[in-house]
Amino acid sequence: MTDLWPKDEVAAEDEHATLLAFLGHQRQFLIRKASGLTDEQVRTASCLPSDLTLLGLVRHAAEAERFWAKTAFAGLDVGHLYAHEAHPDGDPDGDFYPPADTTMDETLTVLIAEAAEADAIYRAASLDDIERSERGFYSLRWILVHLIEEYARHLGHADLIREAIDGQTGE
Repeated sequence: MTDLWPKDEVAAEDEHATLLAFLGHQRQFLIRKASGLTDEQVRTASCLPSDLTLLGLVRHAAEAERFWAKTAFAGLDVGHLYAHEAHPDGDPDGDFYPPADTTMDETLTVLIAEAAEADAIYRAASLDDIERSERGFYSLRWILVHLIEEYARHLGHADLIREAIDGQTGE
């Protein structure tokens, strides 16, 4: 895995490069938090009474990457990644509840692929580009800041879950 902190030269570049670098940083931390555990462990809701799991968080991150880049920003009709009997309409919050046969390895592969496709869309656009989704109007700048914020918030959840599973803590 690459160094998790954006390099000084990247952070000193323009705003676009800086936002993408910090988003990449957040993604890498989630991948690290979700790695090195068994599939049973990543399904463990270890911060009761919450039923949140690391596997659910990573699936949610993949769904968020897909939605914000492809649907909200690029205007593509790509549908949801995760729909199952509990959420047949593809409700994006249904991604928190993976089917029994879902593995962390396959989920991380999906997250990494969705993030790479999102980055290609983001690099080709201006931060001032505005797209309309069913939720409203969003500039690329707003989307990138929102994704950084969302990853940071969920990394707090991941820290608590991971610490309860095997004692591993933050940075």
